[in-house]
Amino acid sequence: MELKRVVVTGLGAITPLGNTMPKTWDGLVRGVSGAGPITQFDATKFKTRFACEVKGFDPLQYMDRKEARKCDRYTHFALVAADEAVVDAGMDLEKENKDRIGVIFAAGIGGIRSFEDEVRRYNEEVGPKFNPFFIPKIIADIAAGHISMKYGFRGPNFATVSACASSTNAISDAFNYIRLGKASVILAGGAEATIAIVGVGGFNAMNALSTRNDSPETASRPFSASRDGFVMGEGGACLVLEELEHAQARGAKIYAEVTGTGLSADAYHLTASHPEGLGAKLVMLNALDDAGMKPDEIDYINVHGTSTPVGDISEVRAILNVFGEHAYRLNISATKSMTGHLLGAAGAVEAAASILAVKNDTVPPTINHADGDDDKEIDYKLNFTFNTVQKKKIRAALSNTFGFGGHNASVIVRKFEK
Repeated sequence: MELKRVVVTGLGAITPLGNTMPKTWDGLVRGVSGAGPITQFDATKFKTRFACEVKGFDPLQYMDRKEARKCDRYTHFALVAADEAVVDAGMDLEKENKDRIGVIFAAGIGGIRSFEDEVRRYNEEVGPKFNPFFIPKIIADIAAGHISMKYGFRGPNFATVSACASSTNAISDAFNYIRLGKASVILAGGAEATIAIVGVGGFNAMNALSTRNDSPETASRPFSASRDGFVMGEGGACLVLEELEHAQARGAKIYAEVTGTGLSADAYHLTASHPEGLGAKLVMLNALDDAGMKPDEIDYINVHGTSTPVGDISEVRAILNVFGEHAYRLNISATKSMTGHLLGAAGAVEAAASILAVKNDTVPPTINHADGDDDKEIDYKLNFTFNTVQKKKIRAALSNTFGFGGHNASVIVRKFEK
């Protein structure tokens, strides 16, 4: 069976850097930090009192009140990102076969804010009065359902849940469904909205979050010796993946081609990555093998790079193992230094950033690294693209995401060539 080629024809995003994909990309290339004090609840009692929040967001600017009340904030983000991506792709939906258009949309956690709100309301009221939309608001698959219902897409429709690798898994599944001929177009991505009491409290209890409350905008500092944990982010991103011949037949613009994806497991620890990066090494090798590409064909890696003490070191070790001497010729950057960690939405946001890096021959920086803030376990001869955007010919980019539970996923995108 001859596999179909898969391209990206639409992008949408809502992130701490901007409520559209162009605004997000502009923030990335300018090296803007999306971090600041938490405004969504009183965080004064918490070890961490800051996050990367989506700014100025009102769901009523995008949907009517009735629809908004049926959805958790994470689903609001999903709908906004999907709508931008659909418009960007320029499909005439009246002419499309909607049986061949699917939605695979991820969430690592789902409607945690709605869960928190409902339990609080129960404790404050007399009697078990639950909102009839409680369950549909919190389940992780519901964003995919809402998107499909909005547009009438009847193709493959489900969610992927693999913690911080969730939306890269969604992209991987969409890629495989299309190249196997099971769909013509799939909206793939993820959304997350965990900046809530239970979200921040839970990650604080694990000592996973930075506590740099005196300087939140510099708290996410991947590959710096002074890193002390990740910065929580929220938002979502959506990619329109499309079978090449279908895209060409309708004259679509093409951002890039998806050439391969990889999956692996650390099989090591609940939350910590393998110290030697064995799972990270395997997932990158699997992606390269799937793409039929050699390591020296990759020019840029958007790393998982969460700014955690152990995780950053293990990913660097994996990169050196996979790429050898070529590792010193490619660019590496951690866009989480600007967006924060969007958990289940991280992979989609970073895949979109990688696609635009390839399209524009531009590597976003890893911000917040200071001279002398060096970790003896990290090889600084590697080009981490610290603090300043770099223009560079990028033939192909690899994006890594690693999740709690040892779930690893990578995707490779390259310049489209007929």
